Amino acid sequence: MDTDTGNRFPVEDRFPAQDRFAAGAQYIGGRLRPGTSGRCQDVVDPATGATVYRYELAGAADVDAAVAAAKAAFPGWAGAAPGERSDALHRLAGILAERAEEFARAESLQCGKPLKLSREFDVPGTIDNTAFFAGAARHLEGRSAGEYDGDHTSYVRREPIGVIGSIAPWNYPLQMAAWKILPAIAAGNTIVLKPAETTPLTSLLFAEAARDAGIPDGVVNIVSGAGKDAGEHLVGHPDVVMTSFTGSTAVGKRVAEIATRTVKRIHLELGGKAPFVVFDDADLEAAVHGAVAGSLINSGQDCTAATRAYVQRPLYEAFVEQVAALMETVRLGDPFRPDTDLGPLISHVHRDRVAGFVERARAYARIVTGGEAPKSDGAYYRPTLVADAPQDSEVVQAEIFGPVLVALPFDTDDEGIALANDTPYGLAASAWSRDVYRTGRATREIKAGCVWINDHIPILSEMPHGGYKASGSGKDMSAYSFEEYTQVKHVMYDNTAVPRKDWHRTIFGDR
Repeated sequence: MDTDTGNRFPVEDRFPAQDRFAAGAQYIGGRLRPGTSGRCQDVVDPATGATVYRYELAGAADVDAAVAAAKAAFPGWAGAAPGERSDALHRLAGILAERAEEFARAESLQCGKPLKLSREFDVPGTIDNTAFFAGAARHLEGRSAGEYDGDHTSYVRREPIGVIGSIAPWNYPLQMAAWKILPAIAAGNTIVLKPAETTPLTSLLFAEAARDAGIPDGVVNIVSGAGKDAGEHLVGHPDVVMTSFTGSTAVGKRVAEIATRTVKRIHLELGGKAPFVVFDDADLEAAVHGAVAGSLINSGQDCTAATRAYVQRPLYEAFVEQVAALMETVRLGDPFRPDTDLGPLISHVHRDRVAGFVERARAYARIVTGGEAPKSDGAYYRPTLVADAPQDSEVVQAEIFGPVLVALPFDTDDEGIALANDTPYGLAASAWSRDVYRTGRATREIKAGCVWINDHIPILSEMPHGGYKASGSGKDMSAYSFEEYTQVKHVMYDNTAVPRKDWHRTIFGDR
């Protein structure tokens, strides 16, 4: 494992954020502009601790301006033919592909994720998602017409709803921006997106690409501001008809509280604590590799990451031993080097929070490997395996959001599934077995929005993403996401041309 992650990374490899966004980090009505809050925000490279961009945060006035731009653009964009919106999104997918390297470097700079992850996962996934919604924009349909009472013809229209106010997190800034923006505008809405104030770069690049694709000014707007100021003002804005939020369950509750004051639609994709259930007939090698990859992706800062490995007792000790050995081969280092496997966490503050969970677990569990930060200027933390923790302990129950996997044994299939369901969360899960009946039961009984079988993490643009319980409600990606961003309207035509209907007698006159 590379333990020398000091501040010696070549500057020329980085994205030139200060020059690229010298005009400001607010994108409103088709142009970049500075914020008006009077307060500045540093974007810090988590791998070095160096400030790579400083900008003025958005204030309430910037949110108002962005919402006004979106509101003004809505009638024209909503009235565009589906084919026009589709064509624009196809052009956007092409521009994203042309600028893929710029997006990848900006994402790795602001997040600290390895460039190979940005290049091979975040950026291609975003391009694919854009291409999917380009096609889906032409298939927004209601039910076919029909005569359900003999005297009337009914049909259902599916219409855009207006200005969307969305808030995206810092762990996947580009993909989460796309997941918010694409279904909203494909359906004919306009949007104001607030990225995390620490990671605005790729959201701004995405908005510029949308403009260059011919999407009209005002359809996509970005306000880079703090949650307490810009975020809460956006969610509570009277001209915003829906809010979509991805982040922690605690903040999601606050978003819901504010949104309900103006009876907004709410889409919440919140925390996770994904179980990884390994039955005793599983392919052990596959499960070990899946657990390490599934728990360490994006340095574990992934709400669907494998966090709780429940392993049936005959395989338990071998699983723990082999996962620890494989974790110890993972290379920490400069995110811009091709041989780096694991980058830093988003900040030193978050790194210390993750370390706190592990330090407290030493009192009641076994730290098999990891459990420390290497000497570095960056916010690095070693891949960590914790074994034998009690089911009710915080390391099992709470979302750590770091490169930490907890392993626990179980005896019966009933117990394994019960333990998998024994947290407040229900975003994602996986089950590992060669037995189709066992895996079928797992897919039915594990309460999660996604259950993978013999794999963990892959996502598809065609398939919905969203959870049960405290993991939120509503769906990202897929055609199911349109349910969040459209209004279903029933239209009914009279077919009789009779001025006096039979039902009128219930109000006046006799038959």
